[in-house]
Amino acid sequence: MKTIKKLNQVRIRRARRTRAKLSGTAESPRLAVYRSNRFVSAQLIDDDKGNTLIFASTRALPKTSAKLNKSAAAFLVGEVVGKKAIEKGITKVVFDRRSYKFHGRVKSVADGAKKSGLKI
Repeated sequence: MKTIKKLNQVRIRRARRTRAKLSGTAESPRLAVYRSNRFVSAQLIDDDKGNTLIFASTRALPKTSAKLNKSAAAFLVGEVVGKKAIEKGITKVVFDRRSYKFHGRVKSVADGAKKSGLKI
């Protein structure tokens, strides 16, 4: 139990360290990524007002994407967030990877958002 508690504390400290350097505004919201074992979700957050502007997840993707691997599904989530942001007039975001390393599914979300036209 002590090992799990220590690992959680390390993860939380890493997330705080990343978050301390980032802040989202209405013009440039924060693109926060959450990664679980099965799903990936991303949301654009305006930290000034504390509002979530846009949300997308692999759960909300069409059933045809169930055959994709996790990284490809994460790429689609990034594209969906990017398209919704462009529709709302948002072109620039600040990427918040939280406590995750910038590779794999987290990087795929960023790449999908970049492909759809967002500047990170």
